[in-house]
Amino acid sequence: MKSDRTLAQRLGRVLEAVTRQSGRLPDTPEYGSWLLGRVSESQGRRRIRIQVILTAVVLVANMIGIGVTLLVITVAFPVPNVFGSNVGWISFVLAPAYITGALIVGIFWATRRVITNVRWAIEERTPTAVEQRNTFFAPWRLTRVLLALWGVGTILLTTAYGLVDPNFIPKVALGVSFPGIVVSASCYLFTEFALRPVAAQALEAGRPPRRIAPGIMGRTMTVWALGSGVPVLGILLAATITLTLNNVTPTQFTVAVMILALFALVFGFVLMWILSWLTATPVRVVRSALARVEQGDLRSNLVVFDGTELGELQRGFNSMVAGLRERERVRDLFGRHVGREVAAAAERVRPKLGGEERHAAVIFVDIIGSTALVTGRPAAEVVALLNRFFAIIVDEVDRHHGLVNKFEGDACLVVFGAPIRLDHPEDEALAAARSISERLVAEVPECEAGIGVAAGTVVAGNVGAHERFEYTVIGEPVNEAARLCELAKTVPSRLLASSAAVRGATEAEGARWALGETVTLRGHDEPTTLAVPIEQPA
Repeated sequence: MKSDRTLAQRLGRVLEAVTRQSGRLPDTPEYGSWLLGRVSESQGRRRIRIQVILTAVVLVANMIGIGVTLLVITVAFPVPNVFGSNVGWISFVLAPAYITGALIVGIFWATRRVITNVRWAIEERTPTAVEQRNTFFAPWRLTRVLLALWGVGTILLTTAYGLVDPNFIPKVALGVSFPGIVVSASCYLFTEFALRPVAAQALEAGRPPRRIAPGIMGRTMTVWALGSGVPVLGILLAATITLTLNNVTPTQFTVAVMILALFALVFGFVLMWILSWLTATPVRVVRSALARVEQGDLRSNLVVFDGTELGELQRGFNSMVAGLRERERVRDLFGRHVGREVAAAAERVRPKLGGEERHAAVIFVDIIGSTALVTGRPAAEVVALLNRFFAIIVDEVDRHHGLVNKFEGDACLVVFGAPIRLDHPEDEALAAARSISERLVAEVPECEAGIGVAAGTVVAGNVGAHERFEYTVIGEPVNEAARLCELAKTVPSRLLASSAAVRGATEAEGARWALGETVTLRGHDEPTTLAVPIEQPA
């Protein structure tokens, strides 16, 4: 567990360095943006959300592209004039009619086709292999429609203007095709963003299909080609047009290059920003989840919404946290069975058979008349009663830094000083015994119990076989505590300690005990002086 937590912390610091420029990371949305809603959102609302985002993106991007086209063919290359009387029917009738039709097709038909490809998600069913493939190829299919519309527009307008004057051909071809390519690329990236919730559901059904340019590398190179390569090519074509058209002045050429360069800078920046944002948001989601893991919250389970290596990162994080949860569950279960300290020691050092001598104090607790307690009671009631009884013992033992070594039916053995060394194990054992005795009387009066406390040298370690062993303590103090427990059942206080345990305690704890008679315990040769707790004034 510790090594995995350390790994999570190191990975968290690396990812934090990657996203440091974005500032302090808040509670990141499940899909990386609040625009995409939450996982719990209904499919109907999600469909509307995706439709609105796609419609807005396609409309705004294409309107900007149309504006750039007008800027190129009217300002960058003012001659020949597209507003001349000889081409008026093209500029004021044909071009507006085609633009209107293309916008209708692009906004409504193309976006509706995307929604059709992800209908399985709206219908809340598992996608088939074909539907999953259609989901991941939906952005490209939308982009293909937009490229086709811009391509047809380029051919149509270039041909129409070229039939009137061949000098129109280079500038119209450049002015229409150049913005169309960049606009289509922008729509592709935004469509990937809009479809994240559906892509997350598709990724649950299996790995994404292999594409021509897979992963972050393919996405980056595509954006470079469209955001930088195409604009540079446009500038090259502008130079070619200038050499072709004899009536272009140096000033007009300079203006044309400035406009194209500005367009390249702006759209290159926009495309790179979109790419960076699409890359950074999955990292931010993982970083935010890692921060919660560092704080001990293992409930994180990320939505895998990216089909690139970033999706593998999200999936890997989920696998790591699932492993941590399982290890924590086993660790907790192991600790409940053998004790937290024994479990921690087993994690630090590989446990092996054998033991070592330790100075320790031992408590033995046993219910009086357990047979009568069980007789006549339903099994569930008996178990509930025993749980209340043992809960008090465990609570006080934990509070006094001891170890409940084992439960034996209606009895238990408690150790202080092993496996964790204590400066004064007798103090902790005697104080715990007094508290247990008082609480049993007050909280579980139907369960009277004898309590015996002894101290001395024990052998503590793992006993058993290599295939199955347990941590325990063996020695005279263990036997003595068991005999004192039997004897304690016959005295009013129900609690007895050996004089050796009281003498080994500090003055403050020793003052709470009074030495009594000396007896020879069963199975012992030497007499033992008993000690009982002094009743404290209320």
